[in-house]
Amino acid sequence: MKFGIIQFPGSNCDQDAYHVLANVFSQPTRYVWHKDSSLGDVDCVVVPGGFSYGDYLRTGAIARFSPAMKAVAAHAEAGGLVIGICNGFQILCEAQLLPGALIRNKGLKFICEHVDLRVETSDSPFTNRCQKGQVLRIPIAHGEGCYFAEPALIKQLQDEDRILVRYVNNPNGSVDNIAGICNEGRNVFGLMPHPERASETALGSEDGRLIFESILRAIVSA
Repeated sequence: MKFGIIQFPGSNCDQDAYHVLANVFSQPTRYVWHKDSSLGDVDCVVVPGGFSYGDYLRTGAIARFSPAMKAVAAHAEAGGLVIGICNGFQILCEAQLLPGALIRNKGLKFICEHVDLRVETSDSPFTNRCQKGQVLRIPIAHGEGCYFAEPALIKQLQDEDRILVRYVNNPNGSVDNIAGICNEGRNVFGLMPHPERASETALGSEDGRLIFESILRAIVSA
């Protein structure tokens, strides 16, 4: 399976994602520079965490206009898998590949700690290796991770089973405890916690492996 990792000025989790995919899972993985207009031959795109463009203007707002994001949108439109992690989740929302927005944490402080996530559904390419109700221990590292959407949209996400994971103990004020959602086609996933930082025993948790194992299973089954 082939993975492409988008690199923006300010990305700082791109190498973490590369290490997990290339070295832990032994999958062909390549970087895609933000100015590239083509993703190449990839099955899944990773929009990694970090501080794209220094978070100037508004988090993710500049990155959405990068040529690579046009290619990501085309990839998603064609049914290809896309996962946005932390800053990547913010970028996907800014690019309108996912609904809602990420705003400042309720406590107005940057939070970096392990949190518990409850899997709400296993019916997705990103959670099919999980059990509904399973609790995953995965770290967060963000200052603007509070997911916000109007009540009507939250109800729609709930009704369509598009809230894939929720916080057990909400660390940032996200509405409805939302930690990760998918699009209508279920092939684009935004996740605020970092599964790439929880994929090896040495890092204190291997629960993040289930996210990547789910992606691999989805690609093989496609």
